[in-house]
Amino acid sequence: MTPVKWVYSFLKKYKMKMAAGILMTTGIAALTIVSPYISGIIVDDVIGNGITDLLPVMIACLLSVTLVKGILRYSSQVMFETCSQGVLYNMRDTVYRKLLQEDFNFYNKNRTGDLMSRQTGDMDAIRHFIAYVIYAVYENVLLLSFALLMIFTVNVKLALCMLVVLPFTALTTYKQSSKVRPAFQLIRQQFSSLNTFVQENISGNRVVKAFAREDYEIEKFNRENDAYRDAELNASATWKKYIPVFEFLSNILTVVLMVYGGYMVIQGEITLGNLVTVNGYLWMLTMPLRMAGWWINDIHRFTTSAEKIYNTYKQEPEVMMPGKPVEHKRMDGDVEFRNVCYHAEDADIISDISFKVKQGQTVGIIGSTGSGKSTIMNLLCRFYDVTSGEVLVDGINVKDLDLYELRDNIGMAMQDVFLFSDTIEGNIAYGRPDCSFEQVKKAAKMADANLFIQEMPDGYDTIVGERGVGLSGGQKQRISLARALLKDPAILILDDTTSAVDMETESYIQQQLKNIQRECTIFIIAYRISSIKDADLILVMDKGRIVEQGTHEELSKAGGYYEAAFRHQYGDFRENVTEA
Repeated sequence: MTPVKWVYSFLKKYKMKMAAGILMTTGIAALTIVSPYISGIIVDDVIGNGITDLLPVMIACLLSVTLVKGILRYSSQVMFETCSQGVLYNMRDTVYRKLLQEDFNFYNKNRTGDLMSRQTGDMDAIRHFIAYVIYAVYENVLLLSFALLMIFTVNVKLALCMLVVLPFTALTTYKQSSKVRPAFQLIRQQFSSLNTFVQENISGNRVVKAFAREDYEIEKFNRENDAYRDAELNASATWKKYIPVFEFLSNILTVVLMVYGGYMVIQGEITLGNLVTVNGYLWMLTMPLRMAGWWINDIHRFTTSAEKIYNTYKQEPEVMMPGKPVEHKRMDGDVEFRNVCYHAEDADIISDISFKVKQGQTVGIIGSTGSGKSTIMNLLCRFYDVTSGEVLVDGINVKDLDLYELRDNIGMAMQDVFLFSDTIEGNIAYGRPDCSFEQVKKAAKMADANLFIQEMPDGYDTIVGERGVGLSGGQKQRISLARALLKDPAILILDDTTSAVDMETESYIQQQLKNIQRECTIFIIAYRISSIKDADLILVMDKGRIVEQGTHEELSKAGGYYEAAFRHQYGDFRENVTEA
């Protein structure tokens, strides 16, 4: 399917309204030829021959035509605008739904600013094309055709003289079209780049201020802004080259009419009324010629935007819903990794990962930065698909499970805490929006968040800023944990969730997790030994592999990475205890 056909698939729903609008536009173009024709009659018969009885009839006709044209014009524009807004609404909704279906790889490869540009500027270019360009081009083609036809009925030689200009107009239109298309592609590319820069800079404004890099960011913005301006000016240079040609060709018609038409009146080949009539049709010829260049610009703006939106829309996620998913709405929480490997962009992320966890057990995962700890959990949630091996939940391969059912059974407090611009209650209840306030409060208490929430001006109704602005790192982590706990999941994943809280709070949270241990399987990714030392199984990761696994007691005596980390964090605690 081509981008234009894809856009048309949204327009088909409104084809009857569009047809009605086109029909009314045809009526407007047809009625436009009446006024010049009547003007010629008034000059020849009323003024020239003194037939004054015709004057009231002619005036009544002119008023009637003007009234009907006004009604048709208003109705047709309402019709086209309604269709354009309907297409825009449906298209934006469809693209947004597709964006929500995309996987992590899609968002790793596409910049947020580019995606925002697809939903804003590019969508508006399509709306403008449907609301204005379609009927404007159609109407002016009709005006040009009707005007030439009527001039032929007045005098064939005069009409042929005016036809001489049209081949030059067609040639100029073709040349402009070939130049303008790449110019608009560059404009959309630079607009997306500028949009991306602004979005990232505003999101990271606290980092900018913290490092006093305002001047540096202004310089970067100026470069992006200059590039966008240059792209627009480059397109304008094309217009400057061809628009005057269209203006010249349209004005040539006026010269032809005044010189040759006046000569024909003097020679008696046509009447003065005929000249007035042709002069009335003249704007119907010059208007399409003047506007041809602008409409070519609008058409290419539309096709470029349609291509960009469609190319984004047609990207299929690598993680797909199974054709016939295994129905398993409520999971127990048994998890098994069988020889799992994951490669991305020719790099081995994790290799030969195997372990088995029973329902209700707690698994601690520790290792150096970049060792693959979070990747294991991403594979369990099926944010990515394994390259080889199997990830099983309750003995079922996650690739065979319904994606939404799988993730609905998993509660996850992510390493990068994201809070929406909503109330604290709304953020905690995000996974279960239909839950009661008591359930929200219970989850907050388990995450040790209830006290600081109640101390806020509006309590649970306090609006947090974008991404949780106004809250400390520890507060955001506890709200994120409460959000995960409220889901009552079969599997709970805590990805470095307590790194920003004090030891006392961490101890309290661990005690609360023990109370729910029998109900769900818990995975804890952490750098602190204190966060995972009570786990039933501890996995030690290094360079994408499990290098050690066992309990705290077993690993602390093994003399490997875990013992080194334990000594680094606790010093000679054990030796001191022994000496005492």
